[in-house]
Amino acid sequence: MAKLPEPPPVATLRRIPPAVATLPAGTRLWRIYFRAGNYPATWDQMRYYGPLGSARFDHHLDPPRAQGRGILYAATEDDAIATSVAEVFQDTRLVDTRRNEPWLAAFTLMEDVSLLDLTGKWPTRARASANINSGSRPRCRRWSRVIYDAYPDLNGLYYASSMNGNEPAVALCERASNALPRLPVLNRPLSDAPLLIPLARIVAELGYDLI
Repeated sequence: MAKLPEPPPVATLRRIPPAVATLPAGTRLWRIYFRAGNYPATWDQMRYYGPLGSARFDHHLDPPRAQGRGILYAATEDDAIATSVAEVFQDTRLVDTRRNEPWLAAFTLMEDVSLLDLTGKWPTRARASANINSGSRPRCRRWSRVIYDAYPDLNGLYYASSMNGNEPAVALCERASNALPRLPVLNRPLSDAPLLIPLARIVAELGYDLI
């Protein structure tokens, strides 16, 4: 069984060349965010409070607090909406379209974004494993912090969704802020009637529940 050890020191990781996945300008990203609740946000707002126990790749420093490190989780490619649903609601597997006002947003990158690719052989070269995509969240966060410090030219992580068949997902850090556009392509509440039919199909395919 593949294991995920603790990350090495920053100086050690710096000696391992990163595997870079570049999302070119024009790439469309999708995300589900909440307009209410503990961490209300807008469609383009990174979360500068962290780390959260429920988040896999928060690179914030402990203890949890507001700080200069921000993160935005999103998904890309053809099944990105399903990936967003699967990732955001994975703990309860219940898609509540009203609690904390979840919204679905899509936007296109204004600049190229360079990410560390966790979907290939880099984790093995770094003495980790593919488990970095799905292993213990506290340990993955520790890896994310070391990666952030070891590769200051990268803008986040490109990883495989463990909840939607290894479809691509991204964790953008605050270094990618300039790549975010001024306006989204789409920004609608999950409770909108036009979204409910495709959302019901996605939820059924995932085996989640919908209210």
